[in-house]
Amino acid sequence: MKGVVTAILGGGQGTRLWPLTLRRAKPAVPIGGKFRLIDIPISNSLHAGVEQVYVLTQFNSASLHRHIAQTYRFDVFRDGFVNILAAEQGLDNRDWYQGTADAVRQNLRRLIGDGVEDVLILSGDQLYLMDVVGFVEGHRERRADFSVAVKPVDRKEASALGIMRIDENGRIVEFTEKPNDPQVVDHFALDAETIGRLDLDAEPGTLLASMGIYVFRASVLEQLLAGTTAADFGREVIPSAIGDHRVYAFVHNGYWRDIGTIGTFHEANLELAAPLPALNLYSPDRPIFTHPRFLPGAKITGCQISHAIVADGSILTGGRIARSIVGVRAVIQRGAEVEDSIVMGATEFEGVEPRGEVKLGIGRDAVVKNAIVDLNARVGDGSRLVNAAGLEEADGEGWSIRDGIIVVHRSAVLPPGTVI
Repeated sequence: MKGVVTAILGGGQGTRLWPLTLRRAKPAVPIGGKFRLIDIPISNSLHAGVEQVYVLTQFNSASLHRHIAQTYRFDVFRDGFVNILAAEQGLDNRDWYQGTADAVRQNLRRLIGDGVEDVLILSGDQLYLMDVVGFVEGHRERRADFSVAVKPVDRKEASALGIMRIDENGRIVEFTEKPNDPQVVDHFALDAETIGRLDLDAEPGTLLASMGIYVFRASVLEQLLAGTTAADFGREVIPSAIGDHRVYAFVHNGYWRDIGTIGTFHEANLELAAPLPALNLYSPDRPIFTHPRFLPGAKITGCQISHAIVADGSILTGGRIARSIVGVRAVIQRGAEVEDSIVMGATEFEGVEPRGEVKLGIGRDAVVKNAIVDLNARVGDGSRLVNAAGLEEADGEGWSIRDGIIVVHRSAVLPPGTVI
């Protein structure tokens, strides 16, 4: 991996993940009980031996800065680093990042330094473990100008992704971004012969979609972006380059989820609590790195727990937890029921005396179903968070409903007896 640097795209304002992005950048959103979304691409890069990592972000980046500074520290005998590149004004540019390609263009002089041959571009809001070494080596063996990581997807996902056709050598010959026309989708659909030839884990009728993960030859990246106005890789750079550049696909047959909405975020988290999750977080060879908190183990007293992840420092007393994620320092009190939910926990322990009328965490006899309870939130005794009306979207004091999921805002206080 000599000569490779990584650029992680931190995403935009994160409006589709609101209110989880109300006070934090999208890559700083907690996931899996103890991780942050940014830990996923950084871990993939570090496992590949690419230790020079830049994170490009511009919205609510304070907590992301803090997490990276506390987590990714390299010793003085290595040249590794994880640096934030926040949007900034300069003499030649006074605009914020306008898209993925524009974010990279504004940082070309930092990314392409002496000895840099290839730039690995990763997304900051996806959940996956990928063979990055195979991706980069395949890119170099084919002498590609740039390569795109691709994944077979079904038709209902096609309208949200970049879809392509590739030839028998894996070269991308046609590309379209987020197609809605059924005839266009039919045109890009894979047949049995193509699936067999490419050795894909897919069914006929599925499509090859861009994962938003790329490797560019440094000189080509500069050629495609410098002096241009292209804002987005999927909409502009890739379609315009496939005609006169060597652009290849790298097929990823493993797990991959785009964490773009509250619904997909909720579902992806709960999938991790399955007995045999599609994404293996327990691999000794490819762990997900995160901030070492040095917390005591979870303390569990008289609880009924099934299909759940319970993180360090949590205190569970006499409750029922089913198919849920319980985060660091989370508190669930006696008689509470938590089902199909994510309780993110807290940033610090609370003393014996609560700070206010409502204690930190989930109160006594509270019922929380199909919900996300953000960090430091307080759900009062006897509350019922069940969305009995089946609303897809709603807002209240300290809570919101998005995609049918109840989201309790960070540090919100729901009084005892609250019904949502």
